[in-house]
Amino acid sequence: MPSADHDLGPQNLMVAATPRLRRDRSPEHAEPSRFIPHVQGLRAIAVLLVVLYHFWPGRLPGGYVGVDVFFVISGYLITAHIWRELSMTGTIRLGQFWARRARRLLPASLLVALFSAIAVASPYLMPTSALAREVKEIIAATFYVENWYLAFTSADYLNHSSATTVQHYWSLSLEEQFYVMWPLLILLGAWIAMRWLRHGRRGAVLVTLAVITVASFIFCVVFTLTNPAPAYFVTFGRMWEFGLGGMLALLPSWHVRGKWTSFVLGWAGIIALIYTGFSFNSQTAFPGYAAALPAFGALAVIAASNTERWWYPTRVLSWRPAQFTGDISYSLYLWHWPLIIIAPSVPFWGLTIYHRVALLVICFVVAWLTKKFIEDPTRHWKVLTTRRARVTLWTSLLAMVVVGASAGGAWAANAPAYNAGVAAIAQVQKNPPACFGAAVVLDASCAGTEFGDKILPAPGFAGADTPHDDQCFVQLNDARPVECRFGSDAADAPRIVLIGDSHAYQLLPTFQRMADAGGWHLSTFFKGACPWSKTPLATPGAFGQACTQWRTGVEHKLATMHPDVVFTAALATTPYSSAGYADAHDAAVAGYRAAWKPELAAGAKIITVVDNPVWETDPNKCLRTRPEADCTGARAAVLVAGDPVRDAADGVAGVTLLDFTKAYCNETTCFPVRGGANMYRDQDHLTVTWLNTLQPWYTAAIKDALAGKSAG
Repeated sequence: MPSADHDLGPQNLMVAATPRLRRDRSPEHAEPSRFIPHVQGLRAIAVLLVVLYHFWPGRLPGGYVGVDVFFVISGYLITAHIWRELSMTGTIRLGQFWARRARRLLPASLLVALFSAIAVASPYLMPTSALAREVKEIIAATFYVENWYLAFTSADYLNHSSATTVQHYWSLSLEEQFYVMWPLLILLGAWIAMRWLRHGRRGAVLVTLAVITVASFIFCVVFTLTNPAPAYFVTFGRMWEFGLGGMLALLPSWHVRGKWTSFVLGWAGIIALIYTGFSFNSQTAFPGYAAALPAFGALAVIAASNTERWWYPTRVLSWRPAQFTGDISYSLYLWHWPLIIIAPSVPFWGLTIYHRVALLVICFVVAWLTKKFIEDPTRHWKVLTTRRARVTLWTSLLAMVVVGASAGGAWAANAPAYNAGVAAIAQVQKNPPACFGAAVVLDASCAGTEFGDKILPAPGFAGADTPHDDQCFVQLNDARPVECRFGSDAADAPRIVLIGDSHAYQLLPTFQRMADAGGWHLSTFFKGACPWSKTPLATPGAFGQACTQWRTGVEHKLATMHPDVVFTAALATTPYSSAGYADAHDAAVAGYRAAWKPELAAGAKIITVVDNPVWETDPNKCLRTRPEADCTGARAAVLVAGDPVRDAADGVAGVTLLDFTKAYCNETTCFPVRGGANMYRDQDHLTVTWLNTLQPWYTAAIKDALAGKSAG
């Protein structure tokens, strides 16, 4: 999170000043601090990594490391400021310190949070189905606990399809928590020096920070391996990055001033940041040990201090465009994400390269305006600066309450519409219209029929059209082979098993209906991003290991269940390890066949299905503001041509392949709506309403498989 502590100096960049200062003068303004332009330029690199990653995640898949750069910078700047005050006055005026942080950071952050609250209150800017989660996260962001909210809900920050307008506030929340703890920790180190050492206050503070840094890094590595989702957000797992910057601030000898060593060190740091931006991706075990590369890269750039030649990194980062971007980095970080989330829902706005570039320019303009008219004026607002620190702190708390109440008001105003939309979804699932959804394509008796202009569920509510048996869906590093049972408990009931990742889980409500209607016993095994296969995932760390363990547990359970039919589905773009095979596709094909083989040998039938198209962004963002015909996608762009499930099923006795591609696409185009049924609840998951329209074909396939088993 690019905090912008401009009150630490002319451009928020501070080094320790001489201690010759009268105690009755403010240490904050008594002597000018030395401006370090290349650190401000480093802010520009950091914010551009994050912003460009969010605009083009496929082009800069590791741009999220920009946040780690900000953490190192903040640790450096804040520690330098705190140490300067401590060395000159013997203490830290905590109230003043926290009040300055509040005046600097809260106005812009609360403005953007308020904007998000207004946006989610408008059904024309945000889908109503997202309202409940948006309101919760806006309140969490307003009170700077967004990182803990995301940690406790096991959110995946790198999964853009489910993001809210304030999800990026996790880093702001973490940094605010750092501002609360850090001066207390430095005071602790100083107290230890005074209490037991009687001298060496700097050394005691350094030891304190070193212990915190080492402990935090170990925790970060271990927690990333064991709990990767919350590890991304928890405060202590990131403190080591602040600690690195803090130790550099307290060790002037670490600043490299030699010509060539500074040149090499600075450019090595910049190259490390660029490398991680392009080479890291959503499969990287992060933060963990991988975060050390961008963190030490940022540290190297800060430490490189020689500015003698124009081609030195210290001078290049001092160029005007870099300084301007660094100046507005805080507001740019705040604004860019909600604008990215909201823009696709704005009428006449698309997702072409031209729209993205235009939106990027708008983000820069809005960020500059916010800095000029919000950040700078409120930082020096005399109503607060001329009064005691507690006035600023109480005013800040009041402002936070107002913004939080605004988010609550958004829920209160839209709750009736939200509840009505959810009720409408339940109604259409209970009593679907005739010739609705897939039937208009797959049922010959419905050929040529038109349902009408109405889309069900409405695009603003499609996100709520999802399975609700969350206890049956295992996520992240959880390896438990959780079995859920539905339908008939009769001893002679046909035993159907539904296995797979989230693309199998989305079938659960439909299969529950089928089991109840057919008198079947349905058992399910689901794990997010973990298809039923023998091929290991390419995902490193705990997640990949948990997937392997889950599969083994499911295999052991299947051996005792003796199912009649096993139905499985999987995301076609699952990243498989290609070890031992020509490529990942061949490895995936072999893995599916290996998983199916024991069940086929035991006499069960296997049914699998070609995956549905996967869109770049949720089609509902387009459908909410534009005609259905304007929201289609090119078949080549959204449909995976080489689905390994198709090749795995080819020619294998006892395996039935269902292919509903013609229900989704014609020869050139794929559709978000067919026969009045809204297909998608996000960019790749289907609505229950649409899947229910495929129920007759799922039922027929299972009945045929059961008949074949009986005949055999």
